[in-house]
Amino acid sequence: MNKIRITKEFTFETGHALYGYDGKCRNVHGHSYHLSVTVIGVPITQVPDVKLGMVMDFGDLKKIVKEEVVDPFDHATVFNKNTPHVELAGELESRGHKIILANYQPTSENMVIDFAQRIKSRLPESISLHSLKLRETGTAFAEWYASDNS
Repeated sequence: MNKIRITKEFTFETGHALYGYDGKCRNVHGHSYHLSVTVIGVPITQVPDVKLGMVMDFGDLKKIVKEEVVDPFDHATVFNKNTPHVELAGELESRGHKIILANYQPTSENMVIDFAQRIKSRLPESISLHSLKLRETGTAFAEWYASDNS
């Protein structure tokens, strides 16, 4: 059995603020996020299967990531719901803004953990999430690897 990794990349725009942080990121601001999703599996070998030779159809992976990450987070602002930012979130939401209240401080590190859980829950049994790379800027990113979390 030859296990193969395939990767699909995504981009989305998201705002956030880090409550209690001692730097500029305590202010509401946004990023053009780049997310690389790598899954691992064995290519399909059944001749009549229309997906012969594929680990997973890139279109199927795209559908999962769009539904679980890109669509909810794109052009949204993420706040930690356990902070006073919840008041600002309510005000923005009342004015028609797309808001996500997370159970965590919305750092790239915590977001990539959240994304891993969301994506893993939707993958077929024969496919495993290998890694995620969430690039916040051209020089800063967070990575999640299944091997580090088993």
